[in-house]
Amino acid sequence: MNVLVIHSSPNDDGLTAACAAAAIEGVRAAGGTVEEIRLNALNVGMCQACNRGWGTCQSTHACQVADDFQALHAQICCADALILITPVYWGEMSESAKALTDRVRRCEATRGAESCLADKPVIAVAAAGGSGNGTITCLLSMERWIQHVRARVWDLLPVNRWSRPYKLTTIREAARAMVTERR
Repeated sequence: MNVLVIHSSPNDDGLTAACAAAAIEGVRAAGGTVEEIRLNALNVGMCQACNRGWGTCQSTHACQVADDFQALHAQICCADALILITPVYWGEMSESAKALTDRVRRCEATRGAESCLADKPVIAVAAAGGSGNGTITCLLSMERWIQHVRARVWDLLPVNRWSRPYKLTTIREAARAMVTERR
C-alpha cells in the first residue's frame, strides 16, 4: 500500500511533525510504502474561485491556478491512502491545509463516485500544541472534507501536548492497521 502523509506545520520539530513521524513509522512497520509531504515547503495557494466559482475545477476537474497544487493533486490521486495531519489554529486546519483541501474539494467533489479519492481510507489528525483546544472542531471540518471527496474515514485523531505520549502510539497503530487491512 502506498500512503501519502501530508502535514502542514511550519515547525519541523513540534507536535505536528511528531505525529507525522509516528504515522510514517506505522506505515513502514506494516510493510507499506510512504511518501512524506511537508505542505508548507510547497507553493499551494488559495482557491481563486475562478470564473465565478465555475472554473476548470468544475468542468475538467483540474485547477487552472499554476503552482505546486497540480503535482500534489496527482500524487494524492495515485496514493492508496492518505494521512492528513494539521496543527490546530483557532479550531481549524492550518491555512496551508485549508488551501489544499479547498482546492482538492473543488476538483474532486463534483466527480461523485468518479472522484480519485473515492473509497480511499484517510486518517485525519488535528494537533493542538498551544492551548490544546479546538481539535474536535478541526476534525469536524476534516471529516466533512473526507466525505465531500468521497473518501472513507479510517480514523479521526485529536492530539494535544498533554495527550502526546499515548496519542503518538495511537497514530502509529492506526497507520499500521490501515495498511495491514488494505493489503
